[in-house]
Amino acid sequence: MLALVARTMARPSGLLKPVAPRKLPGRYFAHQQDLPALPVPPLQQTLDHYLLALEPIVSEEELAHTRALVQDFRKPGGVGDRLQKGLERRARKHDNWLSDWWLRTAYLEYRLPVVVHSSPGVVLPKQDFQDRQGQLRFAAKLIEGALDFKTMIDNETLPVEYLGGKPLCMNQYYQILSSCRIPGPKRDSVVNYARGKKPSTHITVVHNFQFFELDVYCSDGTPLTTDQIFIQLEKIWNTSLQTNKEPIGILTTNHRNSWANAYNNLIKDKTNKESVRSIEKSIFTVCLDAPMPRVSDDVYRSRIYFPLWVVPPCHLSSLSLPQISLQFIVAEDGSCGLVYEHAPAEGPPIVALLDHVVEYTKKPEMVRTPMVPLPMPKKLRFNITPEVKNDIEKAKQNLNIMVQDLDISAIVFHQFGKNFPKSQKISPDAFIQMALQLAYYRMYGQVCATYESASLRMFRLGRTDTIRSASVDSLKFVQAMDGAGKQDHEKAELLRRAAQAHRAYTDMAITGNAIDRHLLGLRLQAIEDLVSMPELFMDTAYAVAMHFNLSTSQARQGQPEKEALKRHNDKTSGTAKTDCVMCFGPVVPDGYGVCYNPMSDHINFAITAFNSCAETNAARMAHYLEKALLDMHQLLQENPKPKL
Repeated sequence: MLALVARTMARPSGLLKPVAPRKLPGRYFAHQQDLPALPVPPLQQTLDHYLLALEPIVSEEELAHTRALVQDFRKPGGVGDRLQKGLERRARKHDNWLSDWWLRTAYLEYRLPVVVHSSPGVVLPKQDFQDRQGQLRFAAKLIEGALDFKTMIDNETLPVEYLGGKPLCMNQYYQILSSCRIPGPKRDSVVNYARGKKPSTHITVVHNFQFFELDVYCSDGTPLTTDQIFIQLEKIWNTSLQTNKEPIGILTTNHRNSWANAYNNLIKDKTNKESVRSIEKSIFTVCLDAPMPRVSDDVYRSRIYFPLWVVPPCHLSSLSLPQISLQFIVAEDGSCGLVYEHAPAEGPPIVALLDHVVEYTKKPEMVRTPMVPLPMPKKLRFNITPEVKNDIEKAKQNLNIMVQDLDISAIVFHQFGKNFPKSQKISPDAFIQMALQLAYYRMYGQVCATYESASLRMFRLGRTDTIRSASVDSLKFVQAMDGAGKQDHEKAELLRRAAQAHRAYTDMAITGNAIDRHLLGLRLQAIEDLVSMPELFMDTAYAVAMHFNLSTSQARQGQPEKEALKRHNDKTSGTAKTDCVMCFGPVVPDGYGVCYNPMSDHINFAITAFNSCAETNAARMAHYLEKALLDMHQLLQENPKPKL
C-alpha cells in the first residue's frame, strides 16, 4: 500500500522545479482557498517528540548519543535553526510546503515495483453471480456507478467532507479518475486527463490479455446506461475469446527502471504508441477475469488477493498498461475488487468511490433502455517485437519471484468489532493498534517502529503524516501484560493509558504537529540548500526510527472515532461502509504490512510479509494478533473502569 517515509532515505536524484497546484474553478473547490496551509511545527517541539518516540525502540546508549546530537542540532543559529527557517520560507511560497516533495520522494522516485510495494488492492464482498451474463451485468452496473460518482465530481456536487466540524481538502477526488502514472528512467510522472480542452470519455476494458477502448458517453454527453454498457461488454467478450495473446500488461509489474526501458521500447512502434496513449487517457480500467478456485468465504478473502493484487500468471489479464489510477476487476464467479495507483491519492477517496459504486450496483433497474445501435468498441492492437517479447519474458520471471516471496494472511476476526472498544470509551483504532503492539512484542520480545497513516486533509493539498503507535505508554502496557509484577486492574489501566496516548498522538498528527514529515522536510531542505547532511540524520537511531517493521493503515487513516469524517449534512461516519478488505505489502524486508477495516461486529485484517525473511510469518502474526485482541477484551471486561 503505502509508500512510506522509510522509502525516502536515499538522496533524491535531482532537484525538481516546484509544481504549482492546479487552480480548479467552481463552487466545489471554492472552499479550498479557505483551508489553512500545512504548518511547519516548532523545531523544539518536534525534537522533543522525536526523543520520546525513540525511547521504546532504541537502547539507552543509543538514546544518550542521539540526545547529544539533538542538543547540537537545536542550538540557536545552528544547522537546525537554519533549516527550520528555510522550511518556513518555503511554506510562505507554497500552498503546501510538503506536497510536491512528498509526491516526488515517496512515490515518483521510488523504484521498486508498484505491485506489492506500493499499489494497494481492495477485495469487495463476493457477488451472487456465477456466469458470464452475471459478470457482464454486474460490471456494467459497476461502470455506471463509477460514472455517476464522476458526474458528482465534474458537476461539483460531491459533498465536502468534514472532520471535527472542519472542512477537508477535496483535491484528491480530482486525481482518482482519468489519471495515470507514466514510468521514467529516474523518476515517474503522474498525468491527469480529467480537465482540459478534451476530457477523457472512454474507459479501457481488458479480457483475455486484450485491450479495448470503450466510449462510455453518448454524443450528447450523457453517460451510457447499464443496458448499453452490457451490450458493449458482450461485444468485447465475444471478440476476445482467443487467448493466444502476449500478456503485455505484465510489463507494469517490473522494477520502475526496467519498466521505463520497456515502455520506451514498446512505444517505438506507432501502433503500440497509439494504444498506450488510449489506455493512459482512460477514465479507469475494468478487467473481466476468469473464475477463481472455489473456496470458503474467509479463504476467498485471502486467496483473492493474488488475482486482484499481485496477479499471478494465470490472471495476467488483470494488468492494465500503464498504471491507470483505478483498475476494477470482476471475475466470472462473483469475485471482484480493485487495484489503485497510490501516487495521486490515499485510500479514503477510493473507499468513498467504492461505497458509492457498491450501493449503486444494488439499485433496481426501473426502466429498460431503448436499444439504439452503438459503435463497436475499439480493439487496441500491439505489435510484439522481439525486443518487447524479451521484456515480457523477463517481467514474467520477476513477477513469479515476487509472488513466491509474498507471504499473506487475511482473516475475519468474528469475536467482536469496533462496538466493543467504543463501549469501553476507547478509540477502536487505538485498541487495534495496541493489539498489534502486544502481538509483535509477544513474538519478538521487543517493540518496533510502527507506522500508521494519518490524514492531513485538514490542510490545503494535505496528504499524510505518521502516527507512531510504539510509545513509552504502549511499551509499559505490553511489558506488563504477561508479567507477574502487575495486577489485572493495573494492566487494564495501562492499556487505557496506552490507548489514550495513541489517541493524543493521532490528534497531534492530523493537526499537522507530528514529527515524521517535519523531519523529512528538514532533511530535504538540507539537500536543497546543498549543505552537508546533519549528523542527526546519519545517526543509527534515526535509521531505526525510520525502519518500520510494522506498516499499518485503515480506511479512515488516523481520524479519531469521536470526530469521524463526515460529509456535510451526512450523519454517517467516514469508516468504509462496504465490508471490504484492503491489502498492501511490507515497506522493509523484515517487516509486516497490516491493513484493517473495523466493522461494527467484526474486523477484517490483511497481513503481509516476505517469505525470504526467516524471522517473519504472516500466519503467525495473525495468530498472535487474534490472541492479543481476545486477551485485551477479557482484561477490560473483567476490570471495568471505576465510576467516579
